[in-house]
Amino acid sequence: MPTTSTIIDGRYRVVRRVGSGGMADVFCAEDLQLGRNVALKLLHRRFAEDAEFVERFRREASSAAGLQHPHVVSVYDRGEWDGTYYIAMEYLEGRTLKRVIVDEAPLDPSRATDLTIQILRAARFAHKRGIIHRDLKPHNVIVDDEGRAKVTDFGIARAGASDMTQTGSIMGTAQYLSPEQAQGHAVHASSDLYSIGIILYEMLTGRVPFDGESAVTIALKQVSETPEPPSRFNAAVSPALEAVVMRALEKDPHRRFADADEFISALEHAGAAPQHTAGITALAPAAGVAAAYAATDATSVAPPPVYGEEVVVEDRGPLPPDEGGGSWWIALLIGLLVTAALLFFLLRGSDKVEVPNVVGNPEPEATLVLKRKGFSTDIVNKESADRPKGTVIGQDPAGGSRADKGSTVTLVVSAGPGTARVPEVEGEGRNTAAKELEKLGLNVEEVEQFDDTVGTDRVIETRPAAGTELEKGSTVTLVVSKGKERLGVPGVVGQTEEDARTTLEDAGFRVSTKEQESEDKDPGTVLAQDPDAGTRLPKGSTVTLTVAKEPADVAVPDVVGKDQADATDQLSGDGFRVSTEEQEVTTPDDDGKVLKQDPSGGRAKKGSRVTITVGRFNPDLNPDPGAGQTTTTPGGTGGADGTTTTP
Repeated sequence: MPTTSTIIDGRYRVVRRVGSGGMADVFCAEDLQLGRNVALKLLHRRFAEDAEFVERFRREASSAAGLQHPHVVSVYDRGEWDGTYYIAMEYLEGRTLKRVIVDEAPLDPSRATDLTIQILRAARFAHKRGIIHRDLKPHNVIVDDEGRAKVTDFGIARAGASDMTQTGSIMGTAQYLSPEQAQGHAVHASSDLYSIGIILYEMLTGRVPFDGESAVTIALKQVSETPEPPSRFNAAVSPALEAVVMRALEKDPHRRFADADEFISALEHAGAAPQHTAGITALAPAAGVAAAYAATDATSVAPPPVYGEEVVVEDRGPLPPDEGGGSWWIALLIGLLVTAALLFFLLRGSDKVEVPNVVGNPEPEATLVLKRKGFSTDIVNKESADRPKGTVIGQDPAGGSRADKGSTVTLVVSAGPGTARVPEVEGEGRNTAAKELEKLGLNVEEVEQFDDTVGTDRVIETRPAAGTELEKGSTVTLVVSKGKERLGVPGVVGQTEEDARTTLEDAGFRVSTKEQESEDKDPGTVLAQDPDAGTRLPKGSTVTLTVAKEPADVAVPDVVGKDQADATDQLSGDGFRVSTEEQEVTTPDDDGKVLKQDPSGGRAKKGSRVTITVGRFNPDLNPDPGAGQTTTTPGGTGGADGTTTTP
């Protein structure tokens, strides 16, 4: 297992271990190329040689990499390292939904509903791209401090029907498996909706609907047992919300919600429905809500339908008795009128026909169906974020009821989701901007790019631009800053200051310099750079160069024993001024030689004076003892030619 500061694949430096799962360990690591933290998922080594586990691990990266959505954890990279495999993912500060449930359940129904809708939006996005998660559970949902949920761990997600391994084992977590998964049957999008229903149940009650001593026991319960209604454990759960939960947990996939959109719509209607209605009320069931779970007592009823009638039946007691004896004929007249009325309605009733159910049909088709049955139509348009424009979303009278032939059926037709204007969100944080767009009914996608002026994780621009009018449900792309681009620092040690400055500035860096005395390098030579070559820095960062300059104090060379001319040249070349003193010597060999110097060594400032003492031989004072020799002494006395002969 890698330790802190281990660098994986030459790019990711481990910061700390975050957790461990059945297949992999997860670490917080720094991406040294992009300068951001990532969640690094490293496959357990014991699985690295198992082709099936490696395939699942690779499939997780492939599935999730294509899901760029505000409620899906982004996957950045995958690779191999030290005999195993890794995935680099978006690192989120927050808690798993499981930890939230453990710490706080039962959650307030409105909060549980909001989190569920966020999970459903992630599932909807995946399902529309043919990807089924297959292991949705609160452990795989991260909730940040702003209450934003993101789904992660697409480890067994596949674009297909089967979720069986080659050995026939079932993948997933038993407490959250759909009945069809528990039986090893084909899995579809409705299987994910069942798992989300269990997550909602657990948030509302603090417990899963089915538990047991083993995975097999739990799986059998998923297949055969009916869950306890959540209101038995949390009285705050309304009948309408309970109906939504119980429909999501239907054993038969065809009796669950048709898709994530219908599930979301049912939750939104349940959140808006009144909790109780006094009296005995007959209601048409709300669309997408199982009426069987709507009422739990005499005063709790299903939420009012979107389109329908409420009929309140009251018992006003018996009519007061006739106290007079002469009004028998009134009673007879009343009886005749009642009989006539009954005959009228019976005869009229023969002209009533069953009203076709046209909800969900396009308006032209619905109108044609009703016309063929003898009805006229009246159209009412209403915005709907859930149904396509032109689709019938309600009718009055309801389908299946009977009405007079030739009467009018009112059709409520979707006018589409309506429109919204893209707001000005430049400079805002990515989460704040996304929430603002989602509140307007717009979907959000994100792309990241480097920017020299906009801070990391802040919005650079929107596509389309702010002020654009869009249909609700349209997608707005947030261009989010990754901060300044990080570039590798080139190596310039040994270059001249001018050349080094040009190299660094061309590479996108600023340059500062400082000087350092050097005896062995020419002035202006780059001695060092900070930071070192190869370091990655934000574009525009400053690189400091240490440049050689002549030292103030230099070593005084030793010139004793050298000819006067050579000694003078050497001292002058090293920057010293030379003074000469003479000293008489007794041998010609020392004539013109440096006998001593002051200073005799050590260091001295350039330009300071060095005094050398040079030997001078005087033959007059030091006659040669050899006989018959002639010594010529300039300026001497004796012969006419200036020579003195020694006998």
